[in-house]
Amino acid sequence: MIPRLYKHNGTFYMILRMLKEHQVTGNNGIVNMEYLKAWRDHVGADHVLKDGDTFLLCQTVQEANVVE
Repeated sequence: MIPRLYKHNGTFYMILRMLKEHQVTGNNGIVNMEYLKAWRDHVGADHVLKDGDTFLLCQTVQEANVVE
């Protein structure tokens, strides 16, 4: 499987999981941050981005250091 990459503010992120907003919204219509954090930790993400009505659980892509 080829990882999906997402560029945000000049930084690349590898998308580990995508969640629709309704999947982490409580009965009161507000996003439950504890649910979102639990998902982030479960998939091993280090960053959460929002694109429209979708949360992207991502891992930051580190720059390669070239050793000569």
